Amino acid sequence: MQAAQQLLERLYPQRRSLLKRQILQDALSCFLEYGLDTTSIEMIREKSDSSVGAIYHHFKNKDGIIAALVFAALDDQAQLREEYLQEAKSLKELLYALIYSYVDWVADQPKFAQFLLLAHFSVLQGEYRQRLNEKNKLRNQKIVGYVSNYADAALLKSVPTELMMSLVIGATESYCRAWLSGKVVTNPKAYRETLAQAAWDSLQNLAQHQ
Repeated sequence: MQAAQQLLERLYPQRRSLLKRQILQDALSCFLEYGLDTTSIEMIREKSDSSVGAIYHHFKNKDGIIAALVFAALDDQAQLREEYLQEAKSLKELLYALIYSYVDWVADQPKFAQFLLLAHFSVLQGEYRQRLNEKNKLRNQKIVGYVSNYADAALLKSVPTELMMSLVIGATESYCRAWLSGKVVTNPKAYRETLAQAAWDSLQNLAQHQ
Protein backbone atom coordinates (compact mmCIF):
# COMPACT_ATOMS: atom_id res chain seq x y z
CA MET A 1 0.00 0.00 0.00
CA GLN A 2 3.03 2.30 -0.17
CA ALA A 3 2.00 3.66 -3.58
CA ALA A 4 -1.46 4.47 -2.24
CA GLN A 5 0.09 6.22 0.75
CA GLN A 6 2.24 8.33 -1.56
CA LEU A 7 -0.78 9.25 -3.66
CA LEU A 8 -2.63 10.52 -0.60
CA GLU A 9 0.43 12.43 0.56
CA ARG A 10 0.61 14.17 -2.83
CA LEU A 11 -3.03 15.23 -2.63
CA TYR A 12 -3.10 16.01 1.11
CA PRO A 13 0.44 17.18 1.91
CA GLN A 14 -0.43 19.28 4.96
CA ARG A 15 0.65 17.98 8.34
CA ARG A 16 -2.85 18.56 9.70
CA SER A 17 -4.16 16.11 7.07
CA LEU A 18 -2.28 13.18 8.62
CA LEU A 19 -5.38 11.67 10.25
CA LYS A 20 -7.44 12.19 7.10
CA ARG A 21 -4.81 10.38 5.03
CA GLN A 22 -4.67 7.54 7.54
CA ILE A 23 -8.43 7.09 7.53
CA LEU A 24 -8.53 7.06 3.73
CA GLN A 25 -5.65 4.60 3.44
CA ASP A 26 -7.15 2.20 5.95
CA ALA A 27 -10.62 2.60 4.44
CA LEU A 28 -9.14 1.69 1.06
CA SER A 29 -7.68 -1.50 2.56
CA CYS A 30 -11.01 -2.42 4.13
CA PHE A 31 -13.04 -1.79 0.98
CA LEU A 32 -10.67 -3.85 -1.16
CA GLU A 33 -10.59 -6.71 1.33
CA TYR A 34 -14.23 -6.85 2.42
CA GLY A 35 -16.16 -4.94 -0.27
CA LEU A 36 -18.15 -1.72 -0.18
CA ASP A 37 -21.29 -3.12 1.41
CA THR A 38 -19.62 -5.24 4.10
CA THR A 39 -17.16 -2.59 5.27
CA SER A 40 -18.56 -0.48 8.11
CA ILE A 41 -17.54 2.77 9.74
CA GLU A 42 -16.63 0.77 12.84
CA MET A 43 -14.26 -1.43 10.82
CA ILE A 44 -12.56 1.63 9.38
CA ARG A 45 -12.38 3.26 12.82
CA GLU A 46 -10.78 0.20 14.34
CA LYS A 47 -8.23 -0.22 11.54
CA SER A 48 -7.26 3.47 11.50
CA ASP A 49 -7.23 3.72 15.31
CA SER A 50 -9.35 6.87 15.09
CA SER A 51 -12.71 7.90 16.47
CA VAL A 52 -16.14 7.74 14.88
CA GLY A 53 -16.38 11.48 15.48
CA ALA A 54 -13.20 12.13 13.52
CA ILE A 55 -14.42 10.03 10.61
CA TYR A 56 -17.76 11.81 10.47
CA HIS A 57 -16.03 15.17 10.82
CA HIS A 58 -13.86 14.57 7.77
CA PHE A 59 -16.21 12.55 5.58
CA LYS A 60 -19.80 12.83 6.86
CA ASN A 61 -20.57 9.13 6.25
CA LYS A 62 -19.32 5.98 4.50
CA ASP A 63 -20.45 7.27 1.13
CA GLY A 64 -18.33 10.34 1.78
CA ILE A 65 -15.26 8.16 2.34
CA ILE A 66 -15.93 6.19 -0.84
CA ALA A 67 -16.36 9.40 -2.83
CA ALA A 68 -13.20 10.92 -1.33
CA LEU A 69 -11.19 7.89 -2.44
CA VAL A 70 -12.69 7.94 -5.93
CA PHE A 71 -11.98 11.66 -6.31
CA ALA A 72 -8.45 11.22 -4.98
CA ALA A 73 -7.81 8.54 -7.61
CA LEU A 74 -9.28 10.65 -10.41
CA ASP A 75 -7.37 13.76 -9.35
CA ASP A 76 -4.07 11.91 -9.21
CA GLN A 77 -4.79 10.28 -12.55
CA ALA A 78 -5.61 13.71 -14.01
CA GLN A 79 -2.33 15.19 -12.77
CA LEU A 80 -0.32 12.49 -14.49
CA ARG A 81 -2.38 12.79 -17.67
CA GLU A 82 -1.80 16.55 -17.74
CA GLU A 83 1.98 16.03 -17.48
CA TYR A 84 1.93 13.65 -20.44
CA LEU A 85 -0.39 15.82 -22.55
CA GLN A 86 1.81 18.87 -22.12
CA GLU A 87 4.66 16.99 -23.78
CA ALA A 88 2.62 16.08 -26.88
CA LYS A 89 3.56 17.85 -30.13
CA SER A 90 1.01 16.28 -32.48
CA LEU A 91 -2.41 14.67 -32.44
CA LYS A 92 -0.83 11.22 -32.58
CA GLU A 93 1.47 12.04 -29.67
CA LEU A 94 -1.55 13.35 -27.75
CA LEU A 95 -3.41 10.09 -28.23
CA TYR A 96 -0.32 8.17 -27.17
CA ALA A 97 -0.07 10.42 -24.11
CA LEU A 98 -3.64 9.52 -23.14
CA ILE A 99 -2.88 5.81 -23.40
CA TYR A 100 0.51 6.00 -21.72
CA SER A 101 -0.73 8.08 -18.80
CA TYR A 102 -3.66 5.73 -18.21
CA VAL A 103 -1.51 2.59 -18.36
CA ASP A 104 1.28 4.02 -16.21
CA TRP A 105 -1.14 5.26 -13.56
CA VAL A 106 -2.91 1.88 -13.32
CA ALA A 107 0.40 0.02 -13.18
CA ASP A 108 1.80 2.34 -10.50
CA GLN A 109 -1.43 2.58 -8.47
CA PRO A 110 -3.05 -0.89 -8.68
CA LYS A 111 -4.90 -0.54 -5.36
CA PHE A 112 -6.55 2.74 -6.29
CA ALA A 113 -7.20 1.43 -9.80
CA GLN A 114 -8.95 -1.62 -8.33
CA PHE A 115 -10.97 0.64 -6.08
CA LEU A 116 -12.08 2.81 -9.02
CA LEU A 117 -13.47 -0.29 -10.71
CA LEU A 118 -15.19 -1.27 -7.50
CA ALA A 119 -16.63 2.09 -6.48
CA HIS A 120 -17.12 4.28 -9.56
CA PHE A 121 -20.66 3.05 -10.21
CA SER A 122 -21.55 3.42 -6.53
CA VAL A 123 -20.62 7.11 -6.56
CA LEU A 124 -22.61 7.62 -9.76
CA GLN A 125 -25.69 6.36 -7.94
CA GLY A 126 -25.26 8.48 -4.80
CA GLU A 127 -25.23 12.03 -3.54
CA TYR A 128 -21.82 12.76 -5.11
CA ARG A 129 -23.04 11.96 -8.62
CA GLN A 130 -23.09 15.57 -9.78
CA ARG A 131 -19.54 16.22 -8.63
CA LEU A 132 -18.32 13.08 -10.40
CA ASN A 133 -20.11 14.04 -13.60
CA GLU A 134 -18.57 17.51 -13.41
CA LYS A 135 -15.09 16.01 -13.05
CA ASN A 136 -15.65 13.79 -16.08
CA LYS A 137 -17.01 16.72 -18.08
CA LEU A 138 -14.01 18.87 -17.18
CA ARG A 139 -11.65 16.07 -18.17
CA ASN A 140 -13.30 15.78 -21.58
CA GLN A 141 -13.24 19.54 -22.11
CA LYS A 142 -9.53 19.70 -21.35
CA ILE A 143 -8.76 16.90 -23.77
CA VAL A 144 -10.85 18.53 -26.50
CA GLY A 145 -8.93 21.74 -25.84
CA TYR A 146 -5.65 19.95 -26.45
CA VAL A 147 -7.00 18.26 -29.58
CA SER A 148 -8.06 21.59 -31.10
CA ASN A 149 -4.42 22.76 -31.09
CA TYR A 150 -3.47 20.48 -33.97
CA ALA A 151 -4.01 20.90 -37.70
CA ASP A 152 -5.23 17.32 -38.06
CA ALA A 153 -7.83 17.72 -35.31
CA ALA A 154 -10.48 17.22 -38.01
CA LEU A 155 -9.69 13.52 -37.66
CA LEU A 156 -11.72 13.57 -34.44
CA LYS A 157 -14.26 16.20 -35.46
CA SER A 158 -16.93 13.61 -36.22
CA VAL A 159 -16.43 11.82 -32.90
CA PRO A 160 -18.77 12.98 -30.09
CA THR A 161 -16.82 14.26 -27.09
CA GLU A 162 -18.55 11.85 -24.71
CA LEU A 163 -17.62 8.92 -26.97
CA MET A 164 -14.02 9.86 -27.69
CA MET A 165 -12.48 8.63 -24.44
CA SER A 166 -14.23 5.28 -24.75
CA LEU A 167 -12.92 4.86 -28.29
CA VAL A 168 -9.41 5.85 -27.31
CA ILE A 169 -9.13 4.07 -23.95
CA GLY A 170 -11.51 1.15 -24.51
CA ALA A 171 -9.05 -1.63 -25.32
CA THR A 172 -6.49 -0.28 -22.85
CA GLU A 173 -9.05 -0.19 -20.06
CA SER A 174 -10.14 -3.73 -20.91
CA TYR A 175 -6.60 -5.09 -20.62
CA CYS A 176 -5.95 -3.14 -17.41
CA ARG A 177 -9.12 -4.59 -15.90
CA ALA A 178 -7.96 -8.08 -16.79
CA TRP A 179 -4.55 -7.40 -15.23
CA LEU A 180 -6.02 -5.95 -12.05
CA SER A 181 -8.30 -8.98 -11.65
CA GLY A 182 -5.44 -11.43 -12.21
CA LYS A 183 -6.80 -12.80 -15.48
CA VAL A 184 -3.55 -11.83 -17.22
CA VAL A 185 -0.12 -11.49 -15.65
CA THR A 186 1.87 -9.22 -17.96
CA ASN A 187 2.15 -5.66 -16.66
CA PRO A 188 0.16 -3.34 -18.98
CA LYS A 189 3.24 -1.13 -19.38
CA ALA A 190 4.67 -3.87 -21.58
CA TYR A 191 1.86 -3.33 -24.08
CA ARG A 192 1.28 0.41 -23.90
CA GLU A 193 2.83 1.15 -27.32
CA THR A 194 0.80 -1.62 -28.94
CA LEU A 195 -2.38 -0.35 -27.30
CA ALA A 196 -1.64 3.24 -28.31
CA GLN A 197 -0.95 2.27 -31.92
CA ALA A 198 -4.17 0.25 -32.04
CA ALA A 199 -6.16 3.23 -30.74
CA TRP A 200 -4.58 5.53 -33.30
CA ASP A 201 -5.28 3.10 -36.14
CA SER A 202 -8.91 2.69 -35.07
CA LEU A 203 -9.48 6.45 -35.07
CA GLN A 204 -7.96 6.79 -38.51
CA ASN A 205 -10.16 3.98 -39.82
CA LEU A 206 -13.20 5.62 -38.27
CA ALA A 207 -12.39 8.95 -39.88
CA GLN A 208 -11.99 7.33 -43.30
CA HIS A 209 -15.49 5.85 -43.10
CA GLN A 210 -17.28 9.03 -42.05
